[in-house]
Amino acid sequence: MRLYSTALGIAREDSPGELSLLDLPFTDLGALLRGPGIAAARAAAVVRRVALDGVRVHAPVRRPGKILIVGLNYRSHAAEALEMFAAMGRPGITLPTEPNFQVVAGSAVVGPGEDIRLPAVAAGQVDYEGEVAVVIGRSATAVHAAEAVGHLAGLTVANDVSARDIQQRVMSGDPTASIGVSKSFDTFKPLGPCLVTPDEFDEPLDLRLRTLVNGEVRQDDRTAGFIHGVAELVSFLSRYQTLEPGDVVLTGTPRGAGVFSGRHLRPGDVVEVEVEGIGALRNRVAAAPVATNAGLPTSAGRPAP
Repeated sequence: MRLYSTALGIAREDSPGELSLLDLPFTDLGALLRGPGIAAARAAAVVRRVALDGVRVHAPVRRPGKILIVGLNYRSHAAEALEMFAAMGRPGITLPTEPNFQVVAGSAVVGPGEDIRLPAVAAGQVDYEGEVAVVIGRSATAVHAAEAVGHLAGLTVANDVSARDIQQRVMSGDPTASIGVSKSFDTFKPLGPCLVTPDEFDEPLDLRLRTLVNGEVRQDDRTAGFIHGVAELVSFLSRYQTLEPGDVVLTGTPRGAGVFSGRHLRPGDVVEVEVEGIGALRNRVAAAPVATNAGLPTSAGRPAP
């Protein structure tokens, strides 16, 4: 089942390119998940049908309670990171054996077609990370991996946009910086275009993921390259905090992020993340807004102009 949050309400894609608007009192799948649950969308009556390209589509979950970001979860990206550390003269660094995660702000979410805005305080090294995102459907506390899929509402596409200059400050030992902050700026978590329920996929997950910037393929890999699969991730994360309906887990990005080539996002760039079986998420990059925090330090430690 393919579900959309739209300006007209929750919709189900019963045939390609056509949406069935459902008789549900919600415009956001997050509210549905926190209420009657995903089964209500399967059983709901159809109010009317509209063309997919004729309705505004929002992020499937517009304001998650929390977003959990898993890092270094593709073998290709892990190898790339080790290559970078070796080139930096730090060959002794090893990768974590357990999932490495951060919690970021739900307010960072935007939907398909909305701008990624470069933040005034960290505009110079903003990067893309194409990912598969997992949306939680039922509360999960210390669940076993074998039970984890039963707690999912489905999968969607995500772009884990990150401010690399802030991340570099973290790696340099700056106690005022954090990975979570680097990923929590407004508009830094595009999600969409739809939520696809788990019954549409096999386990272990094996989907092709591509990220394109201005039409150029920058990332191209398959989720078969996960180090930790979806069920393992959900189980692991649920040991640390209860995963609640509408929460979102980003499962990691493959090789090819801009930080490794020095090609960061600039105003006017168009980023597209495509995931097989789900769809394509497209967002344009916009210039930093005018700063209103004169005198406050920027990410480089200098006063803002």
